[in-house]
Amino acid sequence: MFQESDNILWVVLGIMLLVPLAMVLLFVVFNNRKNKLIQEQELEKKRFENELAESQIEIREETLRNISWELHDNIGQLVTLAKIHLQNSDYEPTKIEESVEILGNALKELKALSKSINPESLKNMSLLEAVHNEMDRFERMNFIESKFEIKGQPFDLPAKDEIIFFRIIQEFFSNTIRHSRATILNVVFHFQDMKLKIEIEDNGIGFETSEDFKGIGLKNMKTRAKLVHSELKITSESQKGTKLTIEKQYINA
Repeated sequence: MFQESDNILWVVLGIMLLVPLAMVLLFVVFNNRKNKLIQEQELEKKRFENELAESQIEIREETLRNISWELHDNIGQLVTLAKIHLQNSDYEPTKIEESVEILGNALKELKALSKSINPESLKNMSLLEAVHNEMDRFERMNFIESKFEIKGQPFDLPAKDEIIFFRIIQEFFSNTIRHSRATILNVVFHFQDMKLKIEIEDNGIGFETSEDFKGIGLKNMKTRAKLVHSELKITSESQKGTKLTIEKQYINA
């Protein structure tokens, strides 16, 4: 009888000791996981901020390259043409009028370029406006035939998302202009039920997507899309062009 009571007592004492120990162990495990999660969130935040800063720098660098091309290939050619007209005008009113008209066009292009690179204009520009301006430049420079379309009712996007999206799009544009030999570029923004879908397609020479986004910055584009929790897909076929699709679902405020 006493031995049975002693056994019960030892069991109770064991349980009383094990319960606090188990609680301490659970607390330690929970705290370690919590700290690890916080560290991962901080690292993710730093990665995003670094990527955001890098994207802003790259956008500025790409814009400066675009300015250089436009000054040389567009405005420079117009001014040179006006100079040649004047040199060969022999003071004929018709040739002088043609020269004045060419210089007027060059001045308009210079004003448009000045507006596009104004820091305040860029800061207050939406993603749609920035993309539209890029495509307008392609048309002016006769780089490529382009079409820009908006479907649905546009909604405001977070500024940080716009920077990342614009850099991805800008990089795709750059690859199209420099490498694809495309003659047509189509861009469509779909807005529906707080979901954004961007589709960009060219009719260039394409490439092998099995290369797993290696080369010409495609892997970098996919990495950036993940940072803003969006899905990015690139499909391409040799001699049939390349298509970029970006999708992100937003939550109603």
